[in-house]
Amino acid sequence: MKFLTIQKEDKEVLGIQTDKGIIDFDELLQNHRNATIPTDVMEVIHGGKDAVKEIASYIEQVETESIRYLKEGDIHWGPAITSPSKIICVGLNYRKHADETGSPYPETPILFNKFNNTLTGHKQAIKIPKTTKKLDYEVELGMVIGKTAKNIPVNEALNHVFGYVTGNDLSARDLQFVSSQWLLGKSCDDFSPVGPYLVTSDEVEDPNNLQLKTIVNGEEKQNSNTSDMIFHCDEIISYISKYMTLTPGDLILTGTPEGVIMGESEDKQVFLKPGDEVTVEIEKLGSLTNKFVYE
Repeated sequence: MKFLTIQKEDKEVLGIQTDKGIIDFDELLQNHRNATIPTDVMEVIHGGKDAVKEIASYIEQVETESIRYLKEGDIHWGPAITSPSKIICVGLNYRKHADETGSPYPETPILFNKFNNTLTGHKQAIKIPKTTKKLDYEVELGMVIGKTAKNIPVNEALNHVFGYVTGNDLSARDLQFVSSQWLLGKSCDDFSPVGPYLVTSDEVEDPNNLQLKTIVNGEEKQNSNTSDMIFHCDEIISYISKYMTLTPGDLILTGTPEGVIMGESEDKQVFLKPGDEVTVEIEKLGSLTNKFVYE
């Protein structure tokens, strides 16, 4: 199933993508209220498979003429994940990306965090902070935890995933390396667009074998596969769970492949600027597009 967040004037509500179009679930429930059915994406995640089944069953029971299907262009998109308790990122997790930056392959996952202020959605304009001149894109597979995970073995790790999202781990390279900590260059407002959809794990056969791309102003910049990861999805979850408890809704961004601006020689680096449009896409998950503007 594919879930999304629809932004309305005073709230963020649940949307569901179907073969016929997008359902505004909040609107559908106006005349068919049922207190047990989740009404936003975080409630769905916490409800797990039971919540997904209940929503699917409810839609099947509603009379077809009661459902208004929307097109993607009708939506004011919110982030596919709205309020995770943790956003955990993995750095230097693709072999060819490490190669292009001249970095050794890490022996254990390199972890850093972002915050909820970085979250934004599909088609949302992103303001480039005045404090950076070196803004870079990074297409990344995002995993959303669905069940509490602590000390989870690798062979059980993917059972704890609710679903997957396309993400763009935007990085201000000049701020990222001000100190030994990457936080400053990673956590400016809207630096983690995710979406357009949160796709349930049953629709993704193997997260360790997905094609992913970045397109900037119509030109392909990144084109790789998650199979090039140094630490695969199940290994990442297992590793993190040894040190902290993962809870439903936590978002893990799993690293970016080769093709980032930082990987170019300095004389060829052209960083993002106002007016640029960036699309990051992942097989089975969809394409996420944002345009960049002046702060």
